[in-house]
Amino acid sequence: MLRIITQRAEALTEIRRICDRTHDDQVVHKEATVREVLQAVKRQGDRAVLHYTEEYDQLVLKPEELRISGSELDAAYQQVSQELLSAIRLACRQVEAFHRQRVPKSWVQFGDDEVVLGKRYTPVDRAGLYVPGGRAAYPSTVIMNAIPARVAKVPRIVVTTPPGPDKAVNPAVLVAAQEAGVHEIYRVGGAQAIAALAYGTETIPRVDVITGPGNIYVTLAKKLVYGTVGIDSLAGPSEVLIIADSSANPVHVAVDMLAQAEHDPMAAAILLTTDADLAMKVVAEVKQQLVNHPRKMLTEKAIAHHGLVVVVESLEAAAELSNEFAPEHLELEVADPWSLLEKIRHAGAIFLGNSTPEAVGDYLAGPNHTLPTSGSARYASALSVETFIKSSSLIEYSPKALQRVASAIDVLATAEGLPSHADSVRLRIQAKSEAERLEAELEATD
Repeated sequence: MLRIITQRAEALTEIRRICDRTHDDQVVHKEATVREVLQAVKRQGDRAVLHYTEEYDQLVLKPEELRISGSELDAAYQQVSQELLSAIRLACRQVEAFHRQRVPKSWVQFGDDEVVLGKRYTPVDRAGLYVPGGRAAYPSTVIMNAIPARVAKVPRIVVTTPPGPDKAVNPAVLVAAQEAGVHEIYRVGGAQAIAALAYGTETIPRVDVITGPGNIYVTLAKKLVYGTVGIDSLAGPSEVLIIADSSANPVHVAVDMLAQAEHDPMAAAILLTTDADLAMKVVAEVKQQLVNHPRKMLTEKAIAHHGLVVVVESLEAAAELSNEFAPEHLELEVADPWSLLEKIRHAGAIFLGNSTPEAVGDYLAGPNHTLPTSGSARYASALSVETFIKSSSLIEYSPKALQRVASAIDVLATAEGLPSHADSVRLRIQAKSEAERLEAELEATD
């Protein structure tokens, strides 16, 4: 069960241990398995995809069953409630409105020195979105990945998701995909799905960028195909860190911790508080809420191994420990969250105030819920429109502008031992000078 720590050194040790929880001794073995899957799919296409789907998911599929049919997509709307459909549509609108603020604009600058510089943004041609599935359903993951791709104007958006034991994909996922603008959906998961998206098969198209979370095999596959395709991030188990003072409600803090722990036995939930009384109440409340929890076994395991309560001397000290952890989700359940925000340097998403549970970010606040984990918020950001867009630099020099910089380029190219670099400028300058000389002679003759 949750332990309460009061010593900073011990707290720091525990926070680092939890941050490093994904360093699995079995990763090397799993990576070898993933490499085998990737190479097989690269060589054999659909045949390998179907083979590994049967081996790992115990599902026998035919090539024509890989793609979700139009009739299945239509039927999905009849299988979800009107309330769920309305919630999906609201989430799509909210997420789209937020991400439309993030679209980078192409620009061109015409300088007085006859130099034109600029940057041009264009979307990738094809995006592949991985959505975890099987026995679970994550329509919110579809929305969070597909909407930024649609806003980026990606021409072809493809989803792969593992089906359930009956070969069916959850209807909420299918509806969310259609509402979010997905063009194609394939019933395949695991490393074989990532391989199919990276290399292409007879049925599944090769894409330019792959996004979306998955299990360790999916994550390793994304890691190994990076370079062949772009990826969003290497997502680890979910995590929340809560900074709370005496204004926080222990019932709310406890349920927010459990909201992360119920994702996965490897999920992490940490509370840093200046109030020792609150710490004890939260520990008791977590225990109470776990009694009849529908996902008690895995939630209890996550809390036991990756849950932590730390009593700190000040909110500044809490901010320091939070920055050390660099959480995926950070909740500031304090009286003045905006003041404390100035102390925060590293976090995937920050939830301010006692009325902002992390769940609003998971579903429909607007900002993306695909976030950096396991300390990567120190250098990484949430999935966004930029994930599906790349830029090209624009450069144009007039003959006169080139002449002004020719000598500097010659010096730099000579210093680097690249004579053709220097010649590419020098020959143009010489040609221009010769042309000007001939023109002057013609004018003199006339």
